[in-house]
Amino acid sequence: MSVSGFAPWQRRAYEAARARMDGGGLAHGLLFCGPAHLGKRAVAEALARRMLCTSRDAHGNACGACRGCELFAAGTHPDYRFVSFIPNKEGTRLRTELVIEQIREVSERLTLTPQYGGAQIVVIDPADAINHAACNALLKTLEEPQPDRYLWLVTAHPARLPATIRSRCQRLEFPLPPHDEALTWLQQQGHAAKATDEALQAARGHPGLAHAWLAEGRIALRREVAGDLSHLTSGKAAAVQTAQRWTADGDADLRLRFAAEIALEQAVLEQVAPAQGAGLTDPRRTRRLAAWFDTANRTRDLLRTTVRADLAVTELLLAWRDATAGQVERMGAR
Repeated sequence: MSVSGFAPWQRRAYEAARARMDGGGLAHGLLFCGPAHLGKRAVAEALARRMLCTSRDAHGNACGACRGCELFAAGTHPDYRFVSFIPNKEGTRLRTELVIEQIREVSERLTLTPQYGGAQIVVIDPADAINHAACNALLKTLEEPQPDRYLWLVTAHPARLPATIRSRCQRLEFPLPPHDEALTWLQQQGHAAKATDEALQAARGHPGLAHAWLAEGRIALRREVAGDLSHLTSGKAAAVQTAQRWTADGDADLRLRFAAEIALEQAVLEQVAPAQGAGLTDPRRTRRLAAWFDTANRTRDLLRTTVRADLAVTELLLAWRDATAGQVERMGAR
């Protein structure tokens, strides 16, 4: 993606890093951090292209035409390396963590002289997937920086990185943008105004996530989940059959995420109702909804183990029925 195609929050992060770069204040280690689906890697790649470009355009960005830009676009620039998951030894699937061999290769690469006389850049994404042994090797590289060698870490979960690594990196933050800016951007992607508002609310203000859900039809799935919970509350649906349907395809985790967020929304509504003149509410039910939110997220973790998914979700949905017992049906599709 070119800089001209960046979302507003990407451009802000890019310009902040570019100012550091031009002012000589860009550190050896840079941590791109913020929620997933905000385009952190695209910003890292744009900055790398700019740094490796030998003939920047009138705006100071990568020209796209010099030899460095051509090599970068082809994925063959000798002074740039992207590190992510690699296949396991059997070649049957990708690993779920970044291993020490990969980080040792990074360290060796960063000791070499840049072939084009500029900089050496390594981007690691997701950096939070680096295992313990690899983290120790990475820390050594960060502790011994060399001129014009850059190690950029991209993560949606910076807290999962050791504090010793975080402390040796500059942070480039990607916060969620203002609501109106996010809505405008979503509509610019071709989504209808009503759908963008619903999706952004479901994604709790996260435009990248809302865009992905809209593009993949996931908002319809959220409406289905809301309807299922409503039917469980009113006794129109059975927990066992609903659980079997929720776990019959690959969307069980997303359904549980939606269900947890719907429970949290209901708990918040219960709390604000008296202040809005909507009458008295039952504080016990509010507490049960908040507790069910936590249980739903724990069940999501359980589904990543060998537990029988349908049984775990059945237990969760029975708990929902108990938590919302006596509640007036108001969980209709949004």
